[in-house]
Amino acid sequence: MKVAVVGYPNVGKSSLVNRLSGTRQAVVHERSGVTRDRHEVDCEWNGRRFTLIDTGGMDTADEDPMQGSIREQAIAALEDAEVAVFVVDAQAGVRPGDEELADLLRRRPEPVVVAANKIDSVKDLALAADFHRLGLGDPQPVSAAQGLGTGDLLDRVVELLPDEGDAPEQDDETVRLAVIGRPNVGKSTLVNRLAGQTRMIVSDVAGTTRDAIDLRLEVGGREVVLVDTAGIRRQARVDDQVEYYTALRSQRAVERADVALVVCDAGEGITAQDLRIAELAMKEGCATALVLNKWDASPMAEEDLLHERARMASKLRLRPKVLTMSALTGRGVERLVSEAVGLADRMKVRIPTPELNRFLSEVVQQRQPPAKQGSRLRLLYMAQVSTRPPRFAITVNSRNRVTRDYAYFVENRLRARFGMDGVPVIIDFNERGSRRREVEDR
Repeated sequence: MKVAVVGYPNVGKSSLVNRLSGTRQAVVHERSGVTRDRHEVDCEWNGRRFTLIDTGGMDTADEDPMQGSIREQAIAALEDAEVAVFVVDAQAGVRPGDEELADLLRRRPEPVVVAANKIDSVKDLALAADFHRLGLGDPQPVSAAQGLGTGDLLDRVVELLPDEGDAPEQDDETVRLAVIGRPNVGKSTLVNRLAGQTRMIVSDVAGTTRDAIDLRLEVGGREVVLVDTAGIRRQARVDDQVEYYTALRSQRAVERADVALVVCDAGEGITAQDLRIAELAMKEGCATALVLNKWDASPMAEEDLLHERARMASKLRLRPKVLTMSALTGRGVERLVSEAVGLADRMKVRIPTPELNRFLSEVVQQRQPPAKQGSRLRLLYMAQVSTRPPRFAITVNSRNRVTRDYAYFVENRLRARFGMDGVPVIIDFNERGSRRREVEDR
C-alpha cells in the first residue's frame, strides 16, 4: 500500500513525511525545492503498514526543465499510490498553485486527504477552514513541526486504504545494493536503467539527487533493494548545508547495504575521492566493487584498465573488482548486477572447517610463518565463526609472533582461494590456551 504526499513547493511535505513515519529519512531545509525525486519511506499506524511517497513541490507555472522533471515524478507517485495526501500551507492560505493542483487531484481516481500544515497551536485551527473551497473534502489540520493532528491524519489515511491481503513475509534473501560515488558520474542513470523507467531525475547539473532513494526490483528471480544516493564530494568542498545533509544520508545508506557499487567516470579514471568513497563502504562492512561508467564515451586501452585493476588490488585491502559498463546504453549492466548479487551471496558463505585447515596447511607451505627471538609462529587450527561479513579464527601458539605483513598475506591467500575479492573478511588470531586461562582467571 502506498500513499503519495504531494503539494506546492515549500509547504512542509518532507517534514510531514518524517513526522508521520517517525524517521529523519527525507532531507528537510527551509530552502524551496530541496526534494526532487520521489522518496519512499515505510510507515506503520495501528497495525497497518504502508509506504509514504515523498515528492518534490509541483509548480505548474514554473517552466524550468528541472521543475518539469519533478512534476513528472510526482504524477508517477500518484499513479503508483492508493491514497494521496495533499499538503497545503495553512499560514499562507489558498494560493493559485494549490487550486491548480486541487483541479488535477479532483480528476484522479485515488481518494485525497487535504493536510493543512503549519497549524502549530490551537488558535491557528480556524485557518484550515479556508481550504474547503478546494473541493476535496474536510481539510485535516496538522503541524509537521509540533506533531499536532498527525494521529488524526494517519487515522484518515488508514481508513481510506483498501483492505490488504496477507502481507508478504520479509525475504532474508533480499540484497540491499547501494549505488554511491562522486556527483555526476551516472548513478541515477544506472538506477533508471535497472528499473526500466525514469525513476530518478537525471541532469547534467551535479547534485541533482539529494535523498537516498530505495527502489525494490526483481533481478533474476532475486529481490534487490537498489539505493540511489547523492554524490559525495571531498569534505573540504562541501560548503552548502543541504549538500552536507544529503552526503550524510548517502553514508547512512551504505551502513544498511550489503553491497556498495562505487560508480566512477571512465573518462577520469579512478580518482583519489573514488578511493575514499570505496574505503567508506569497506569500513561499514559492505562488499564493494568499483564501476567505470560512461565506457561507451571514454573506453580505456586494455593495458590502462589492467593497470587500474592492479592499482586497486594494491591500494584497497578488500581488493575489489573493477568493472566496466555504460548506464546510458546498457552495456555491461546485466553483468554488473550479477556480480553484485554474487558479492552479497559470498558474504553469507560458510566454509567447512576441514577445507579451511587444508588451506592453512597450504599457506604455511607457500610462505613460512615469521619467527621472533628464535621461536617461530605456528598456525594450528582454523574455523569460521560467523558470516555477513565472514569471520574466521586461527589458533596460534603465540599471538605476539603474528606480524601485520603475514596476517595480510593469509588474508590475501584466503580471498584468492575462496573468491572473496571485494568482500570484507575478519581474521582473529587466538593464542592457544588463552580461553582456558580467561575462564580460570574468572
